[in-house]
Amino acid sequence: MRYRPISPELLVAELTELITERDRRWTRVAIDGAGDGPRLLAGSLVEPLRVRGRPALHVSARDFLRPASLRFERGRHDPDERYLSWLDTNALRREVLGPLEPDGSGAVLPALWDAERDRATRLPRTELAAGGVLLVDGEFLLGAGLPFDLAVHLWLSPGALRRRLPDEEAWALPAFARYEDEVNPVGLADLVVRVDDPRHPAVREG
Repeated sequence: MRYRPISPELLVAELTELITERDRRWTRVAIDGAGDGPRLLAGSLVEPLRVRGRPALHVSARDFLRPASLRFERGRHDPDERYLSWLDTNALRREVLGPLEPDGSGAVLPALWDAERDRATRLPRTELAAGGVLLVDGEFLLGAGLPFDLAVHLWLSPGALRRRLPDEEAWALPAFARYEDEVNPVGLADLVVRVDDPRHPAVREG
């Protein structure tokens, strides 16, 4: 598998071009991966897309986690639960992705649950104009049947993942290993970016 080195700025430019080539009423993009990389990349795409005439809405999957009583039913540090049950995929599909089906309303709920305070966010819906782009960042987004139109996976080698995850989250490493083995996000994604060093990403070719 070959990877082409690329600067972070050129990565944003190429990804913006890839997204704007999609001729759809709305384009739903997954930015999948561990740590803060997906959130940062999704955020960096909003303004370039707007400049290209494509309004963009950035939504984080971490705002669609289940309540603590459900996430931590088997303890706070259960990697299988994090992998299988933390994300409320039904809510993400219903409130975010479903309204952007070709015949949808375009009215997206940008956040559902504040995991830090463990309570509903109670935010109003946001209307995404026709031609708009939805950017969803998060972990374990692929392989769950979520209807994305374009999937980007930020890949970390096992060693880099261990270094990049905060010490207090090291317990989750088996969850990411299971995701690699069972889902193979590198095989599912439309675009794979190696981010062992986020200052020097590389794009998979071929």
